[in-house]
Amino acid sequence: MARNPLFDGALRVVREVALRALERASRPTSPTKRRRTTPRPAPRPTPTTPADYPGDFRGSPAITYHPLADERPDPGEVVWTWVPYEDDPTQGKDRPVLLIGRDGPWLLGLQVTSQDHDVDEAQEAAAGRYWMDIGTGGWDHRGRASELRVNRIVRIDPDAVRRVGAVLDRETFDAVAREVRRHY
Repeated sequence: MARNPLFDGALRVVREVALRALERASRPTSPTKRRRTTPRPAPRPTPTTPADYPGDFRGSPAITYHPLADERPDPGEVVWTWVPYEDDPTQGKDRPVLLIGRDGPWLLGLQVTSQDHDVDEAQEAAAGRYWMDIGTGGWDHRGRASELRVNRIVRIDPDAVRRVGAVLDRETFDAVAREVRRHY
């Protein structure tokens, strides 16, 4: 039987949302647990398929650094989530993303990779792709050095984030913000 990647992706998103809901419902509440101090974005329906992706963010982003220890994705954190391919947003892959801000109910993120684009920097630039080294972090269980793309900002559904991988240190985040602003 032929597999449908779009259907498989939708099932994966539904499965992840259901597992997160079950995990939260079975977790005991603790009075000492740190509470969220900023309001959550307005609720909205979760996209059921990658085809619901509204497109990459265009314009100049309001970049913020505000990681919170609350198990929810926040700007300044590297998270794992589904990222659409640039040439076909109905397709994509699960990958780490650095969150840099918000656009209404969406999070804004930069894709992270362990591939070294320094070796093909001229070729990448000719194709309109610009990368920056960010070092290593808890988002990569093998401890590999990472880079992120500074001139493509993807919109991320907060409910589709699979896990928070790590908080990027403020100094590196500020350097990333400067590079992003150079391209927008």
